[in-house]
Amino acid sequence: MDLLFDPFTLAMAVLAVCIVGMAKGGFSGLGVLATPVLALAMPASVAAAVLLPVLLVQDVVSVWAFRKTWDRWIVAWMLPGAALGVLLASLFAASVDEAQLRLVLGLIALTFGLYRLWAERGGRIVTASDSPGWVGALFGVATGVTSQIAHAGGPPFQIWVTPRRLPHQTFVGTSSVLFAAINWIKVPSYLALGALDRQAFEAAALLLPLAVVATLVAVRLIRRIDGQKFYTIIYLLMVAVGAKLVWDALI
Repeated sequence: MDLLFDPFTLAMAVLAVCIVGMAKGGFSGLGVLATPVLALAMPASVAAAVLLPVLLVQDVVSVWAFRKTWDRWIVAWMLPGAALGVLLASLFAASVDEAQLRLVLGLIALTFGLYRLWAERGGRIVTASDSPGWVGALFGVATGVTSQIAHAGGPPFQIWVTPRRLPHQTFVGTSSVLFAAINWIKVPSYLALGALDRQAFEAAALLLPLAVVATLVAVRLIRRIDGQKFYTIIYLLMVAVGAKLVWDALI
């Protein structure tokens, strides 16, 4: 049976794709909500499998849009760690408690978002972080683990990269390139686990036109946003996403 045959399932799929489109277009962090939204209508593992092909197509749009504005140094440090994180999450998938993972991720995102909003209140200028690359590699591992399990790698990436105060389009471009690579790294494990079956591909194919449009709309919005306001929006999104993850884990 078509996974999107039910009207409620279709509505949740459309909402999830729009959320991911906004995230891929530059509103980093929102993507963590997509799998839980679609999981309201189907098992979480199936929801993650349906969204992966959608993510791969949206990655093409976002990488092309920001191909000239990304930080190679950050990607070079985070990507090996992310690959290791994907491998670890694949090997220990059966023993990972997704609710506990979401609780920890939510608490971290909520705390960090509130801290940055407080530190930069009233337009205060905070000295940009210059933490060494090996720290980014560790955050890369966390990004890979959370991305593999629930397409939720945004918060670990943000925690290391946002304090570096990159130009906002460079921040978005770096996120686009890194997560495009991570999503392709995830494909073999999803195939090996049998998650990417014919129904998942068919459902994803139906959602692709909306996925492209949602990403393009977000790209257009990001290019019109002031850099300082962009980071405030990102921190607010981290607080909202963190609170939602904590709520979902506790109820």
